[in-house]
Amino acid sequence: MYIKKLLLTVLLIGLHSFAFSQTTESLYKDTLHPDPWSLIISRPDSTPEMNYIRCYLKVTDAETGEDVTYSKIKANYAWVSTPHIGHPYQHTYYLDGGMSMHLLLKPGKYNISFYTPKEKVFGIKVSNKGDWISNTFYYDTDNPTNVIWLIPTANSNGFFNGGWYITYKAPQYFKYVKPYVTED
Repeated sequence: MYIKKLLLTVLLIGLHSFAFSQTTESLYKDTLHPDPWSLIISRPDSTPEMNYIRCYLKVTDAETGEDVTYSKIKANYAWVSTPHIGHPYQHTYYLDGGMSMHLLLKPGKYNISFYTPKEKVFGIKVSNKGDWISNTFYYDTDNPTNVIWLIPTANSNGFFNGGWYITYKAPQYFKYVKPYVTED
């Protein structure tokens, strides 16, 4: 238990220490660099079945409502096992369990959310038979945070219920990340 907490602390320090440089060219280099405009979104390890359920990023301009996921943002990802090595996304911005997304944002106010289409939920039995949708996280580059977490949701009995929760607080861990409990 203490070893996992220690490893999580080391991981978070490593993720906090490395981010993007401000130029687009350096975004695609192998090593991540510190940058005040970057935001790290961490999706910690969950159960093996949940780790393979992808959740896709959606970012809208908070003032206009325009989808800016691919127009005002660049992204890299890193694995928990190698947090300082960035990998450019090839197509779609997504997270699996054990990944961190490093967003390089243009100055502004954003609404960040994640979703998983019901067609992409492979055999996980949950009460939600539709799309898995997260809460919306408001992010202002004038008042930035460095790291936010994305965790699956569960009912009051602890069973996954088909959703995502974005929070600025680090989640609790047992063997895996403790899911966020929603109302039944």
